[in-house]
Amino acid sequence: MFGQLIAALKSGDQLEIAFSEFLQMIDAAEWMFHEANDVLRGKKTEEAVGEPLYNKDQEINQLLRSVRISIVTHLSVNPVADIPGCLALMSVAKDAERIGDYCKNVFEVGRYYEDDYSIERYHDPLEDIRKRTGELFKAVHDAFEESSVKKAKASIKAADRIRGECDAVEETLLRDRREVKTHVAVAYSLLARHYKRVASHLANISTAVFGRIEDLDFRKPKKAKESAADSK
Repeated sequence: MFGQLIAALKSGDQLEIAFSEFLQMIDAAEWMFHEANDVLRGKKTEEAVGEPLYNKDQEINQLLRSVRISIVTHLSVNPVADIPGCLALMSVAKDAERIGDYCKNVFEVGRYYEDDYSIERYHDPLEDIRKRTGELFKAVHDAFEESSVKKAKASIKAADRIRGECDAVEETLLRDRREVKTHVAVAYSLLARHYKRVASHLANISTAVFGRIEDLDFRKPKKAKESAADSK
């Protein structure tokens, strides 16, 4: 199983460093997600969060570079190394970096959208999605750190449910015949899209625990109706 290759990465030298730095990337992205949403929800000001948030994003970028350097260094001195495992780690590190970018996007919605989120048919589902996406970070971190197939599959299932519900919000917006101001509709749509992408990248990280190298970055979309059935 691919999880065995991931577990083998925690064996010392440069790969152990790369593995540790990758987990730091997930934790940093989780911090960004919560801070960005605190601005969105009016719990913190954009002035208080903006600079630390962008600094944290730069930290993630530096960690990505360091992960890549560590992997290349390891492969250069270990010609019979677990190449699939190394490639997988490099791939999911890019997923973690992309999550940081989407967290910045969430922050920007909170920064520029000045109205409130008073339309319950959109606000309530997105608020639930936000909570569960925030909880998904630790679940994915633990699944990867422990090479736990069970936890990885549970994380993927949770992420698929989130993705389907984000699609449902966007579909409702497009089909809604009631009057919704343009800037309000844009804000809700952007949030649904950003949350979906965060969940998708977290799911992809989980896939590396037990999937094949060729399966990374390719996930079958899940319909909203299927997601709703899962939640019952």
